Amino acid sequence: MYIEKIKDVLNEMGKVVVGQDKLLNRLLIGLFTGGHILLEGVPGLAKTLTINVMAKVLHLDFKRIQFTPDLLPADLIGTMIYKPKIGDYEVKKGPIFSNIILADEVNRSPAKVQSALLEAMQEKQVTIGDETYLLDRPFVVLATQNPVEQEGTYPLPEAQIDRFMMKVYVDYLEKDKELEVMRRMSDINYDYQIKPILNKEDIFAIRDNVNKVNISETLEKYIIELVFATRRPLDYGLRDEARYIQFGVSPRATIYLNRAAKALAYLEGRDYVLPEDIKELAPDIMNHRILLNYEAEADGVRTMAIIDSILRKVAIG
Repeated sequence: MYIEKIKDVLNEMGKVVVGQDKLLNRLLIGLFTGGHILLEGVPGLAKTLTINVMAKVLHLDFKRIQFTPDLLPADLIGTMIYKPKIGDYEVKKGPIFSNIILADEVNRSPAKVQSALLEAMQEKQVTIGDETYLLDRPFVVLATQNPVEQEGTYPLPEAQIDRFMMKVYVDYLEKDKELEVMRRMSDINYDYQIKPILNKEDIFAIRDNVNKVNISETLEKYIIELVFATRRPLDYGLRDEARYIQFGVSPRATIYLNRAAKALAYLEGRDYVLPEDIKELAPDIMNHRILLNYEAEADGVRTMAIIDSILRKVAIG
């Protein structure tokens, strides 16, 4: 039942978003597992458009927050406003009180704003004054970063980066896809109409189904081996890689790799996880959690190359 609806979601989004199949897949995995997603790519690749369209198709409340250096925590979570008529303060809730939050160029705001966002991401709640308010469910933060411009940006703290389930690189389209985009968007009168396919109750039901997907003990142990290979590379014969890894991935990588593999299997119509599911998702879940040292930077070694080596050398079972 829900598999057909998910196909309808992808078809409906395909009316607007062209050639970003991996991006759509990862966004749905994040939504169906409650994981936040960090998107990185140059401007103009339809990251914002994709998230906006997804919110409409899923009939969820959506807020876009443009992160800037002068943004304040109150602009994000809300604040207390004094009302002279009643002689007391009243809470004015901020845009964080929504189902899907698009944090556009999230690395352009300073530490205080990141701290406010961190509480919302981890605790699913925010504190305004003396009161704590629970956020509506589902609650997912989809953040974007521009890898080109570094001036005027604030590197995200490691604690916050670790809260993102996946870091997904959004790349340029193929020639035929870009041609389709050009033909479609060059029409000045082009106006897309999106109809809702799923609602909140459907999303919670799908989450329950994803949770029931089977993962064998062998594959559970395979996830553990992959994780430990980032922490103790020498134990796995990864001598070259050991020179470059400063810190391996956190336990969140273990949890998210399990959840995401189940969600990927479900989206492909299976009730069991395959090794290929884990291998496909490992780069997106590990790439922002492995911290390389200065020697790696000097030698031009990339995190993805380290992950590729780990996937090749760590055996299943």
